[in-house]
Amino acid sequence: MNADTPMRDAQTHAIIGAAMAVHGELGHGFLEAVYQEALVLEFATRGIAFQREATLPIHYRGKPLSCAYRADFLCYDDVVVELKAMSKLTAGDSAQVINYLKAARRTKALLLNFGAPSLEYKRLVLNLRESAKSADNSSPPC
Repeated sequence: MNADTPMRDAQTHAIIGAAMAVHGELGHGFLEAVYQEALVLEFATRGIAFQREATLPIHYRGKPLSCAYRADFLCYDDVVVELKAMSKLTAGDSAQVINYLKAARRTKALLLNFGAPSLEYKRLVLNLRESAKSADNSSPPC
């Protein structure tokens, strides 16, 4: 697992650009739902493929659980996007998204924080082969 490896790809670049446009227009201080709604409009304007409140199944020992993780967005059917609107991101926020990636068997995520004076973002990458060794010890969120 490598949570801080930059993913300089066109998809994450486009998503971050859309988030910067939203933050530039609205600033900080709104609830997360406001930024989510604005991102829907910005993604559509920019032609970014997305699912809002995408349900991602959670697996335990190779079997799907009845509970699932609901991502704020799933963009390009590949990138999990988690939104926050707090004064500062914490290590716990990153760990939460990494756990979501593990449980949902995804590899890329963006953690976007609209609550700071400047947009704060983290690209998170998960190596599924390395995380498979520890999957049996994970507690999926329900």
